[in-house]
Amino acid sequence: MKSAAQFSIVIVTAPDLKVARTLARAALRARLVACANVVPHIESHYWWQKKIESGNEVLILFKTSRKLLPALEQLIVSKHPYDTPEFLVLALKAGSTPYLKWIADSTI
Repeated sequence: MKSAAQFSIVIVTAPDLKVARTLARAALRARLVACANVVPHIESHYWWQKKIESGNEVLILFKTSRKLLPALEQLIVSKHPYDTPEFLVLALKAGSTPYLKWIADSTI
């Protein structure tokens, strides 16, 4: 196991599979992520405009390097249909050396 401090997982939600796939492909084409996991059929409950809302969404997990986070955020915000898209960064502590090398080799 190797330190993964230079890598992150980014959490983004989307309104449907079409948007999630579009965001995933755009990030991959730009070489800003090594992988995008699209997880359909999540149910979200949240505060929006002073009231509790709920709805179905799609979760996207992006694997990337920390240096690419500003560019990835800009891409997501510019292409996302939500007024306030979710963009949460999880710092990684450690990971397998071959997997971390693959993330590094797959991104710009």
